[in-house]
Parts: sequence; C-alpha cells; structure tokens
Amino acid sequence: MEALPYLREVSVKNHPDDLNSKYPFSIPAINSLTNLKLGKNVTFFIGENGSGKSTLLEALAIALGFNAEGGSVNYQFSTRDSHSNLYEYLSIVRSYLRPKDGFFLRAESFFNVATNIEEMDSVSMNAPSIIGAFGNISLHAQSHGESFWSLLMNRFFGKGLYLLDEPEAALSPARQLSALSRIHQLAENSSQFIIATHSPILMAYPGALIYEFSREGIKEIEYEETDHYQITKSFLNNREIMLKELF
Repeated sequence: MEALPYLREVSVKNHPDDLNSKYPFSIPAINSLTNLKLGKNVTFFIGENGSGKSTLLEALAIALGFNAEGGSVNYQFSTRDSHSNLYEYLSIVRSYLRPKDGFFLRAESFFNVATNIEEMDSVSMNAPSIIGAFGNISLHAQSHGESFWSLLMNRFFGKGLYLLDEPEAALSPARQLSALSRIHQLAENSSQFIIATHSPILMAYPGALIYEFSREGIKEIEYEETDHYQITKSFLNNREIMLKELF
C-alpha cells in the first residue's frame, strides 16, 4: 500500500487583478491555477520552457522553507535573488505526517549549493562535516553528473520530501534509469517527490501523477499522451524519415 504523501494539495490564493499582467501571473498556467492535487508519492510537472512548471516548483519550495537556490531548510545563502513572489500566494494542504528529511534541487544553481557546503564546513570546526552526508567527496571535485548522483545516493535519507527541478540535466540516459530505481527505493521508504522534468525516462515512473503545463492551463495527463513520449518514440522508430524532414 502506498504511503500517504506529506503534501496533498497546492493552490493559489486570490491576488490583485493588477498582478495578472506581471510575472509570474502572466504565465497562463500559473494564472489559471486553482487546486492541484498532490496525492501520490511521485508527481511530475512537465511542459515547454517558460510554461511555469519550474516557477511553481520553486515557489512551492520557498513556501515550505527551502532555500530559493536549493538545499535543505538549513541553507540560507543567496547568490542572486531571481525567484518570483509566487510563494506568497500559495496555500498548501499537508497530511498529518511530517517528513524527517527534505531537499530542493535546482540543476542551474547546484554549483552554488556545493560552494556553500564548502564554506559552511570551513567555519564549522566543531560540527560534523556537511560534505559527509554527500559521500565525503567535494561536490566540486566531481563532475556535474557525479555530484547529482552523490546527492541522490548519499544525501537523501528517506522519509523525506524532495523537490527536484530538471534533475536529468546532468544525468546520462543510463544514470536516469538508475535514478528511477533510487526514486522508487526512497518512495517505498515513505518519501514524496515532486519533479519538474523534460525526461521521458524519469516521467515513466509507474503510477506517478503527471501534470502538463501549457497556455491552456494545467491538466493531468497519461504518460503515453505526453509529447515527450510520443516525439521520442516517433523519432526512435522513424529516425531517418524525421531527419530527412528536418533537414
């Protein structure tokens, strides 16, 4: 039986009409958002670039107390404030359960998280090293993909809430398959994932909720109905024909 997730629903509170033309409410999917159910242990936000999926995930993370650039609730650094004020207008429905772990991963700012870890370890002489939770190897001493993998395998302890923004950015197809296995292992250990992604490999997770963001709003969609699945399948099955049309 699937464990009850920590977050059950998110919605946008009423906001002044004069904000409708301003970012992020100028994004159709965000402006039309009412209630979004999060009743599964794995939920995907998908859509084209600029559709609002990462904007909502980021706002959700900030509203939950995570650092805007990524990390846990204990990370308080800021390299450059680029997040929207959407988090101020979110209403979140939680279950009675509380996660024992949590992390917000932003692919584009994970370098900053790695730097902050080294800075905190350099001044925390009497405390256990933070990098110890990441496999005890500097994240800067690893490739982008290796550091992501260290995060998944070492830092995610289970019974946690994990928000991931395009985690496939640094992962090869083989590592994405391995990531699916790790996500399943953690989901079976009472963890909840909300993932913004373009990866047809990751979004194939069985039984996951998939929400598609578009100019028409946000709708639940089946895996086989996604453009990611259909385009990838069509390309692999008809590569020469499609390349001829493209070129």
